[in-house]
Amino acid sequence: MKAGIHIAISLLAALAVMAFCAGGCGKKAEKGLEDVTFRLKWLFNTSVVGDLYADVHGIFADYGLQVTIKEGGPERDAIKELELGHAQFGVASADQVIRAASKGAPIVVIAQLFQANPLQWIYRPAKTPIHTVYDLKGKTIGVTYGGNDETIMKALLTKYEIKKNDIKFFSVRYDYTPFYREDVDLWPVYQNAEGIIIADKLGKGGEVVGFFNPDAFGVRFVANSVVTTEHLLRARPETVEKFLRALLEGWQQALDPANEKKAVETIHQFDKDTPIHIIRRQLTATRVLVKPSPETEIGAIDVKAWAETERIMVTQKLIPGLVGVERILRSGSGTASPTSLVNQGSSDEDQTAQSGMKCRICSLTSVNSAASISASTSSASNQQMDRPL
Repeated sequence: MKAGIHIAISLLAALAVMAFCAGGCGKKAEKGLEDVTFRLKWLFNTSVVGDLYADVHGIFADYGLQVTIKEGGPERDAIKELELGHAQFGVASADQVIRAASKGAPIVVIAQLFQANPLQWIYRPAKTPIHTVYDLKGKTIGVTYGGNDETIMKALLTKYEIKKNDIKFFSVRYDYTPFYREDVDLWPVYQNAEGIIIADKLGKGGEVVGFFNPDAFGVRFVANSVVTTEHLLRARPETVEKFLRALLEGWQQALDPANEKKAVETIHQFDKDTPIHIIRRQLTATRVLVKPSPETEIGAIDVKAWAETERIMVTQKLIPGLVGVERILRSGSGTASPTSLVNQGSSDEDQTAQSGMKCRICSLTSVNSAASISASTSSASNQQMDRPL
């Protein structure tokens, strides 16, 4: 009887140990992981593939971090959560960062995820041929009043001296019906997200789409970047460095064509409503937006593009005046290497050594030339969607 009890107790103890190890025993558990929270700007989809990949495939853990990734959304403000201490890292668009800085928020940009802005306008080239900016005249253009797309489109029209009465704005909602009914000629979309979905739907009906990209015409408005606080950067520089290196490694692996299957499966875990074939095309489009050329360093900060974004916001009176965007980026000019931004608290000697290091330069090059906004044929629709404009 006693022997049976001892066996049962031993079995329970063994099961307990096995359960503990399944939850993370071994070298990582012994060392302990540092908990941090990462608030995204939007919902889980292909646009955050690198973030999710770094978590699911243990890259954060390899760097000694236990990262809680939280979805964003219209009711979520990553910068506010950083200020309140509810998160240590976040994703925000450049205009959000600049607005916050104009109000005195101690925010620091440590990486720029998208080198080309995915916010573009989908259109039907067969019915609305667009070869130059001036082809926009007489067209009905969808904009979200108060949104980035309105800011970008107004900047484009101002740059080329196109008057308001030369075009017609249509107030955009989440319902794409006006575009499907052809009541609107150009509709704002995130090219690597809903742009792919709409193109797929229209393609099944034999329709071809194109994407009008303001960046191809010289309007550079920075999209999503990774942010933290000045306090965290000063107080825990090693945490910022570990997080940044792990995150960029996650993006590097997720966008590597050799890891496409794993990356697609990772996204699908969190975005089950989107078909695999759509996710695959979204991933290809995202790859080009994040890394437009082989020389592009993932996460590199395009200081000139940030400065232009700031100027656009001042011109449109979205902020009262210049905030000195370079101080937010912790870099003087050109393109900042993201890993150099985490060493602001190092010694003068270290900084001198770092300043001598040659960083790879990332230019915000349009994926295609301005002329490439013309559409492909129906049979080449997949290729066009894989190479966003």
